[in-house]
Amino acid sequence: MALTARTALLAAIGSLPVGILEPSWLGILAVNAPLALACACDAALAAPVRRLGLIRSGDTSVRLGETADVTLTVTNPSGRPLRARLRDAWPPSSWEPGTETAASRHRLTVPPGERRRVTTRLRPTRRGDRQADRVTIRSYGPLGLYARQGSHRVPWTVRVLPPFTSRKHLPSKLARLRELDGRTSVLTRGEGTEFDSLREYVPGDDTRSIDWRATARHSTVAVRTWRPERDRHILLLLDTGRTSAGRVGDAPRLDASMDAALLLAALASRAGDRVDLLAYDRRVRTLVQGRASGELLSSLVNAMSALEPELVETDARGLTATALRTAPRRSLIVLLTSLDAAPIEEGLLPVLSRLIQRHTVLVASVADPYVARMAASRGNPEAVYAAASAAQAQAERHRTAEQLRRHGVTVVDAPPGDLAPALADAYLALKAAGRL
Repeated sequence: MALTARTALLAAIGSLPVGILEPSWLGILAVNAPLALACACDAALAAPVRRLGLIRSGDTSVRLGETADVTLTVTNPSGRPLRARLRDAWPPSSWEPGTETAASRHRLTVPPGERRRVTTRLRPTRRGDRQADRVTIRSYGPLGLYARQGSHRVPWTVRVLPPFTSRKHLPSKLARLRELDGRTSVLTRGEGTEFDSLREYVPGDDTRSIDWRATARHSTVAVRTWRPERDRHILLLLDTGRTSAGRVGDAPRLDASMDAALLLAALASRAGDRVDLLAYDRRVRTLVQGRASGELLSSLVNAMSALEPELVETDARGLTATALRTAPRRSLIVLLTSLDAAPIEEGLLPVLSRLIQRHTVLVASVADPYVARMAASRGNPEAVYAAASAAQAQAERHRTAEQLRRHGVTVVDAPPGDLAPALADAYLALKAAGRL
């Protein structure tokens, strides 16, 4: 309707006699006076912006890659209808590239004394807290010739959590855990440190598990079955130094490490073990301790959501000292870091003995699948040169891993998509061997 009225007005102005439109004061006044009068009327009928009431509601957290809906309730207390365009501004990383304009701009009409809701759908591309910026409203008159504009601060925070894509591996790892824990028909024989039950000997059983006293009381040979110990302590140690900032595929190494840590934490908590988290580079970035199994995962994802790699060299001595203070009793320390030769040989190896004396140590690292593809490339001189460089990098990485293994450290080195299940398998293997 506003466009129709405006068109009619401009047509009426255009129908004035040609003589009136001559470049004279009278012609200028004759042409501009109706337009000025129309603009003045339009301005008087446009709803004021400053008096509008705005309230937010909706989602306060979302997993990376999913969508969050934030609703804005606009109340018009004036006696004039609000015809407006609204822009709900958020940081650029709140949407995928190219979608911000369509997602953040809205048209709305609010009758006098009423309220209306508009919903902004966010799809964040980075972890962390996303803070709402200003809400800018442009209020038009009925003819659309004049607009009032103003901005309001309406605070709201949406926390973007790690996606935990490795959750899909949890059922298969729990099935393996139930086998180790004796809750299925498959029992681990001669392993672990907690006695479970007696059963009849079958060929292939470890003879060391034979219970001679029970055998003497029965007509068959009896063997003991064991279950892995529960209530062990696990410290997840995230290295947030410069090596964690290196991108593997579309994400930093730190993101793949966090995903693997979440799967291990979920598995270990189901096994009855206690899990803590420490993120460190030159100081403690986050620390999660003493959480019950029911609230462990939510505490971890909230703590990890704001973690970002720091472009500094990790202080290995400080990391070791902090880990020893955090885990005073014997524990499994899972260090998620890089297997680059320099940081390991110059930083970790000189202080590793302090950790190994008191704890079982497992080092997990994200391997770059692009290096493996480079090592297999052939066909031209550039590809052969790239393959030689990749082979050298792989050899250095394997040599570093062997150095750690010679010190008694369990090493897991896998691409981002395989790191989480490989780390869970390493944990289960340690548990089955009675090393926890």
